[in-house]
Amino acid sequence: MRPLILISNDDGYEAKGINELIGMVRDMGDVLVCAPDGARSGMSCAFTATAPLTLTLRRRESGVEVWSCNGTPTDCVKMALAELCDRKPDLVLGGINHGDNASVNTHYSGTMGVVMEGCMKYIPSVAYSLCDHRADADFEPLRPYVRRMTKWVLDRGLPQGVCLNVNFPLLTAHRSPLTSYKGVRVCRMAKGTWGNEVTRCHHPRGYDYWWMVGHYQNDEPEAEDNDRWALDHGYVAVTPTHIDVTAYEAMEELKELEK
Repeated sequence: MRPLILISNDDGYEAKGINELIGMVRDMGDVLVCAPDGARSGMSCAFTATAPLTLTLRRRESGVEVWSCNGTPTDCVKMALAELCDRKPDLVLGGINHGDNASVNTHYSGTMGVVMEGCMKYIPSVAYSLCDHRADADFEPLRPYVRRMTKWVLDRGLPQGVCLNVNFPLLTAHRSPLTSYKGVRVCRMAKGTWGNEVTRCHHPRGYDYWWMVGHYQNDEPEAEDNDRWALDHGYVAVTPTHIDVTAYEAMEELKELEK
């Protein structure tokens, strides 16, 4: 039996990134897509608890079935597992996201919400993101990397409780533009912060409103072992990510609270 690959994203089922991903992996197994019916960026692991959800079949062809859901990325995975899958998927893929999900973006990302949900269901899960927000972003340079990593995880699996956050730099963004990636770096998540996140605007009808925007700051620009450095220097960043967020190093000191 061919492997079953479940794919979702946070840019919506019509986004170029998810459709490019389908094309890259469809020969590796049966592909089931359940993705939001529109953009759901920044949803993280949010799910819908106060409104009804719907599923819409968008297309069905040999080896590929595409559904949309009116909920969040996490909703899409939950709905697919409950209503659409005839067996447990062998792999969950998120993306390919339009925009990076490195550093602390991991915590906000709907793309990561997809793979976190898959990982919590004990399914090997990988998120792919490209540092390019454009709707017509060029995903072709990612193809050999996505195919190799996807096959590797399909063949070997991942440790229980671990998913992969894979980010690709935008080749043309460097001071000396590269024609290809320098390679792959397995690295940790960079320490960073978002500032100037809220912009106030004034509506002609007399009231104020706000946009969430902001600027990312790398808080350890000299460190060479993290995902932000890898992306800034032309490498594909692969960050193994834990579901378990326990701060084990703090447990011993906190034992004093038990006394």
